[in-house]
Amino acid sequence: MRLNLSRASRAEDRIEKWMTLHHQERVLAGEMTPKGRCPDELFLNNLARKSKRIVLSDPRVDHAATCSSCMKRLLEIRQVIYSRRRRLVATVSVVTCLTFAALFIVALRYRAWERLLPSSAVAVQTVDLWNVGTYRGAQAGALGSVSLPAAKVRAIVILPAFSTPGRYLVTVARSQNGEGVVAEGQSLTEAAGNQERVRVDLDLRGVKAGSYFLSTTREQDQASYYYPLEIR
Repeated sequence: MRLNLSRASRAEDRIEKWMTLHHQERVLAGEMTPKGRCPDELFLNNLARKSKRIVLSDPRVDHAATCSSCMKRLLEIRQVIYSRRRRLVATVSVVTCLTFAALFIVALRYRAWERLLPSSAVAVQTVDLWNVGTYRGAQAGALGSVSLPAAKVRAIVILPAFSTPGRYLVTVARSQNGEGVVAEGQSLTEAAGNQERVRVDLDLRGVKAGSYFLSTTREQDQASYYYPLEIR
């Protein structure tokens, strides 16, 4: 029985625990003589669970506290109760952690999706170079008012007249000598009547608005042609 103190010290707790274990050892060893008959299983279950319906003055309590068979059964029931409580606490803890982890992952993915949503759409844009003069090296052709948005762009580049079919690299750079590349893509030409077209994906997200240069380079001869371009 626990000491009737409002604030028991650790030393007193150790003494009480030692007394309880010592009493249990004596009972289990058969050193004490119980009075009366053994109570039923329901009473022992209520006693092990410290039910409020148990009255300490009940003679069955005194019997269970001095009977080796009853004491053994009480310890078994308490061990089962303790194991169930541990499993329940562990299950609740795992479920809680998994729930918080799932909510955290969902929140992160939602925020990432929310950030990317406005810029994830692909803008299809045609860049018509058909009637633009071709200039190699540092010279640039007059591209007029053609511009590209600062987004993911699927550019359909109509190559200048008399362009040779093949694989072309399309580049957007900061200078007309090809330095400071901000986006590039390559593809084989597609014939459209008497025109040759190149369809490439250019990721211009995050590129600051301003003046840039668009270049086309044929893979077979590495001939590059530059054209002024505005990023809006």
